[in-house]
Amino acid sequence: MSQSRVQPEMITFSAAISACEKGLEWKNALQLLCVMFQSKVECSTTTFGAAISACAKTDGQWQSALQLFRAMAESEVEADTVTFNAATSAFEKGAEWEKALQIFSV
Repeated sequence: MSQSRVQPEMITFSAAISACEKGLEWKNALQLLCVMFQSKVECSTTTFGAAISACAKTDGQWQSALQLFRAMAESEVEADTVTFNAATSAFEKGAEWEKALQIFSV
């Protein structure tokens, strides 16, 4: 009997990252995003948004949220209202309101 292996895709990864966000597992969300990059799976606005939201829900992770927001721009993935709000929320929790202003010029 042969075993078939399912290849992860953007939707699979996005769903897993979203589940990590909801479970407050920001480290796992970032690890999955790294696996996506290593596997050369294209990231979407939804994927980045879920990862940024996972960071925003954890105090002290505003730096990770900022790095993700910058990586999103470098990957030429367009930010939407959800990603801007998630990043802004992360900066608010980290008392880094100046960073919130900076992302609007990225």
